[in-house]
Amino acid sequence: MSNNVKTTCPYCGVGCGILAGLDETGKVSIKADPDHPANFGRLCSKGAALADSLSMEGRLLYPEIEGTPHSWDNVLDYVADKFRDVIEKHGPDALGFYVSGQLLTEDYYVANKLMKGFIGSANIDTNSRLCMSSAVAAYKRAFGSDSVPCAYEDLERAKLVILTGSNTAWCHPVLYQRVVKAKKENPDLMVVVIDPRKTPSCDIADLHLAIKPGADHRLFNGLLVHLHDAQESNPLFVNHHTEGLDAALACAREQAASIEQVAASCALAADDVRRFYKLFARTERVVTVFSQGINQWSYGTDNANSIINCHLLTGRIGRPGMGPFSLTGQPNAMGGREVGGLANQLAAHMDINSAADRDRVQRFWRAPNMVQGEGLKAVDMFRAVADGKIRALWIMATNPAVSLPDNAQVREALKKCEFVVVSDCVRKTDTTQFANVLLPARTWGERDGAVTNSERRISRQRAFIPAPGQARADWWIISAVAKRLGFAEAFAYQEPVDIFNEHAALSGFENNGQRDFDISALAGLTDAEYEHFQPRQWPLTAEQPDGVTRMFSDGRFFTESGRAQFIAVAASQPVNPPDAEYPLQLNSGRVRDHWHTLTRTGKSARLSAHIYEPFVELNSEYAKKNYISEGELLCVRSRWGSAVVRARLREDLAPGSVFMPIHWNDQFASDARVDALVNPETDPVSGQPEFKHTPVQIETYAANWYGFVLSRRRLEMQQLDYWACSKGKNLWRYEIAGKGMPEDWAGCARRLLCQTAEKVEWIEFFDKGQSRYRAARIEDGRLESCIFIGPEVTLPDREWLSKLFASDSLDDKERGSLLTGRPASAEEDSGRIVCSCFGVGIKTIEKGIREQGLQSVEAIGEALRAGTNCGSCVPEIKAILFSSINQQQK
Repeated sequence: MSNNVKTTCPYCGVGCGILAGLDETGKVSIKADPDHPANFGRLCSKGAALADSLSMEGRLLYPEIEGTPHSWDNVLDYVADKFRDVIEKHGPDALGFYVSGQLLTEDYYVANKLMKGFIGSANIDTNSRLCMSSAVAAYKRAFGSDSVPCAYEDLERAKLVILTGSNTAWCHPVLYQRVVKAKKENPDLMVVVIDPRKTPSCDIADLHLAIKPGADHRLFNGLLVHLHDAQESNPLFVNHHTEGLDAALACAREQAASIEQVAASCALAADDVRRFYKLFARTERVVTVFSQGINQWSYGTDNANSIINCHLLTGRIGRPGMGPFSLTGQPNAMGGREVGGLANQLAAHMDINSAADRDRVQRFWRAPNMVQGEGLKAVDMFRAVADGKIRALWIMATNPAVSLPDNAQVREALKKCEFVVVSDCVRKTDTTQFANVLLPARTWGERDGAVTNSERRISRQRAFIPAPGQARADWWIISAVAKRLGFAEAFAYQEPVDIFNEHAALSGFENNGQRDFDISALAGLTDAEYEHFQPRQWPLTAEQPDGVTRMFSDGRFFTESGRAQFIAVAASQPVNPPDAEYPLQLNSGRVRDHWHTLTRTGKSARLSAHIYEPFVELNSEYAKKNYISEGELLCVRSRWGSAVVRARLREDLAPGSVFMPIHWNDQFASDARVDALVNPETDPVSGQPEFKHTPVQIETYAANWYGFVLSRRRLEMQQLDYWACSKGKNLWRYEIAGKGMPEDWAGCARRLLCQTAEKVEWIEFFDKGQSRYRAARIEDGRLESCIFIGPEVTLPDREWLSKLFASDSLDDKERGSLLTGRPASAEEDSGRIVCSCFGVGIKTIEKGIREQGLQSVEAIGEALRAGTNCGSCVPEIKAILFSSINQQQK
């Protein structure tokens, strides 16, 4: 394998370029590609740690039927026979595919071609339904096409950047750092953050609007009215290039008779609303960035259209430094949209409800069984599984038993399903336990294909390490099943380039500029041209072979009239409002260093160091009134399910709001799946679930003892009431708790840490009166595992103890201090990790401030490196600096 392979990051929709190297020993190196136009040499903490995720630990290596390995031929024949039997007995709609934004474009294309053109069902949907389908629907309503109008460079060319429903600092860190840099270079650049939570993105905000959850459309409806009444519209653009303003204005005016009314409905100060409206009105170059906080509502499409309406009224679209800009969550969510990955789409952005488009695709594919309409969207698809309407289900590269709302019911559906196939690179996930057949797929670093990022830029992912075991590319697996179903001629692909060329040719087929997605300039790429493909933004046509930076610069849209459509957005509120029984409003989202359901980032010790345990954030005052303490275990309960997580108290969180991260699942915690709680309401237009709102109640989880375990081995913890695990350097870390008080602490500890019968050296300490127990297992002079138990949440710091696992042997001083949980000298303990990129702990930063006189983030970065890579930890460093300086001044 060659060194310095140019590829693309597999995490968020930014689509950062990466230089991946593989040396003669098999060690992988990861660097940012300085030439890639998405990141220009920057990576976030997750991208920088990609090499950590490439271990063989937990990999699915061989095809299996009911847990038994089989040859590929046997398994593929078995799958095809089962699918054929279901189709013959119950029709094509009894089969469903649930796919993923983790797939490459070629994989996605082949899966959709097989289902929609040859099997004859549109029951193929994707986990991208959960994150960006409301943005898709809003763009289509307004523009007649799913066209993201902006480019990343618009963030740097704008005079006002609005981040709404987007914690960009943590979810799209490289883009956030581009805004940070632009603001430093141009102090006139203003940033407004609209978010119920004070997130790290607020660090650069000139104005933070802590809006009432779910009220975003009311704020932007008010802005529409204000812009019109203040004569800050663009009449020339509106009159010549849009339709529907009067109806949209009339609807908005019902909710926005005055700024005071808007402010009251949004729980904002009128002066702050007034200031925001004035900024938008008087600033020509405005980019409004929106993401899940806008999309993930039962009226998310309306939320997005209320934003788009304001840009249409002012004509701020299609020009540099302006536009409504949806940031996608996954690396190839956009590529999935291009190939028709959603159940209500056709390939190449054609309309599944258009007879002409269906005929066009059918003729191009020579498809024998073309679909005649939409299929079931994600939530409805799994309801159909539960009802027995879908009898066979193929899940690819995703984990719906964790990520779908009301997932207790999703699990019941999977249990009842007659035949479940899962293609994945990981053998044990919450979803694979329900599979009749497991198919080993290749993953990042092993596969070749294309991805498209949030600015419509197509880039290549390239293989730089050999695929392990019998893992195969997803397109190969799908094509092999298709051939066995009798469609060999249509799926005779030899390489990804064959699929990409067909995809590109379809985009230009009978197009003539009538459809936005056109990459026909790329049809017919040679192997060499495909291999050396450079990132480009679509459309890519014969007239514009180098791509187009932003859409709609000519004022022409893809609606029937060629004009953009204003959409009347009515006042909405969640279907399930809080009440006396469930008085709090749950919001869910990501944390800084983790991704989806931890199957990749959970392998990285450095990514697990910042936040290593599931939690719920709640308002400090609310906690005080309800006798809740920091670090206490809480049971969070909704009408749909419950979870047990750690309490985190925040003064700047609204009293009625709580927040939980989405990542933890049954592989990493005893009971921490946030989507077990989330209500299954969906947007009627987009089908996107309402992850940002679920009424919940909170009660104390009555633990009698708390503890932690550090172990070189991954342990079985199922016998404990509460546990959460994370990867550390040379170890696994477990946070544990229990309701009962064991009679025999030593026996319980030995059974936990010595899960085999071998003889080991064992040291322990037990204070029965205080219910404090500590023990360590030592093998050949080195620390193998240790356990600390106490009656209270407060326990010794784990960081110094963790460092002992790096040693091949313990010296006398380390043995002497082991069970105290304290290092012999304080400077050895770096404390909780703040900067994941360089492993810098809070105590190291505090010591630098105290002893080296570091008085700025820049000084801390120069001395300790903290905050100098991806910058995601800078807001936290600022808070530590502020706190430390205040303490010094007292």
